[in-house]
Amino acid sequence: MLKRRSVRKYKDEDITKDKLDSILKAGLLAPTSRNRKPCNFLVVENKQTLERLSKSKKTGAEMLASCSKAIVVVANTMISDTWIEDSSIALIYMHLMASSIDVGSCWVQIHLRKTGDGKDSEEVVKEIVGIDDYFRVVGILALGVPDDEVKPHTLDDIDKSKIHFLV
Repeated sequence: MLKRRSVRKYKDEDITKDKLDSILKAGLLAPTSRNRKPCNFLVVENKQTLERLSKSKKTGAEMLASCSKAIVVVANTMISDTWIEDSSIALIYMHLMASSIDVGSCWVQIHLRKTGDGKDSEEVVKEIVGIDDYFRVVGILALGVPDDEVKPHTLDDIDKSKIHFLV
């Protein structure tokens, strides 16, 4: 977990199929409420589609234009009402797996965000990837070979004042 960082700059290199498979398996292994497994993972490799997704919110999605691949996490609301939590857990499992195998990644928040011209980011992404209305999108995970060395956090970075023991 110390190694996990948000990587926003990538080399013009592809990540291997084996590494992508490991990341996707991590998402599939993520726990969900009542084990309903409402999440689906849309792997985007097409550069034009990545470019369109990079404009799906006002700021914070730019790295999608230069990443190797992206995983759009969509959740079926007809299966579970905990789609936000389930999607978030899947995203962080994949984010942690990517870090553990030296793939740069960055979570791009989509839910509750807007484009530069005020459109709902989630609706824009749904239109780009072509999914039904009963699917919801919490975020997208950008993936790529880091352009620079990524220094891990240290235990000194932990703010222990956030821990409270109740008696």
